Amino acid sequence: NMVKLCPFSLFLFATSAVAYTMVSNRSSSKEDEEKEGKKVTDKDTSTTKAVESTTAATTSPFKVVFVLGGPGAGKGTQCELLSKNLGWAHLSAGDLLRAERKKTDSELADLINSKIAAGQIVPASITVRLLREAMESIKSKSGNTKFLIDGFPRSDGNVTVWDEVMTDTGLAIVEFVLFLDCPEDVMTSRLLERGQTSGRVDDNLDVIRKRFETFRNESMPIVGRYEKKGKVRKVQADRTVEDIYNEVEALFAGL
Repeated sequence: NMVKLCPFSLFLFATSAVAYTMVSNRSSSKEDEEKEGKKVTDKDTSTTKAVESTTAATTSPFKVVFVLGGPGAGKGTQCELLSKNLGWAHLSAGDLLRAERKKTDSELADLINSKIAAGQIVPASITVRLLREAMESIKSKSGNTKFLIDGFPRSDGNVTVWDEVMTDTGLAIVEFVLFLDCPEDVMTSRLLERGQTSGRVDDNLDVIRKRFETFRNESMPIVGRYEKKGKVRKVQADRTVEDIYNEVEALFAGL
């Protein structure tokens, strides 16, 4: 009862078996290669993340002191003295924005100009980007990593974006917030006097009032926010430049 197979049938059977085995082996080999490739990719990704983490951990962060105060409180004056005497680099958020506004090839110029002219706050993402670029530029040229930043942050949005870009990434540490506390009538007098020679569009009485309102509503809560963290150093700023500076300089001892 055995089935007899002709030689040709046996040949076809054997050939089919070999072909199946080769295809099966190729498929298995391809799957193995894909699995191995995934392992290599995962390994490379892990290595890259590890390198980035190590770099962030070993790079010295910027030391930052925020200098806050109402318009005309004397932030720029005190920062210039600190920079000259202690070597801290001074960055004015307002100056950076005004410089960007003057660039003919800047897509941000019109937006910045309209906000400043109206006494309003420029979007945080723009300000933080300009600050970071300026800090990195100064560090690359001089090696300086200590920065006084005046006129920033001016709103909760500023703080949120700063933390996301600079603090949470380990790029910067805020040592403290210097708050120059000054009555509005004194600041108004200073600004009007400055407006006679500064040529700034925001140094006129109508805009000054709007700036005070913006400062009260947007920036004073920021002072309170940092005060709760024990980060605020308040200095009365309706005195002579020298008296204010003597008190301010003492706050930087050991930094």
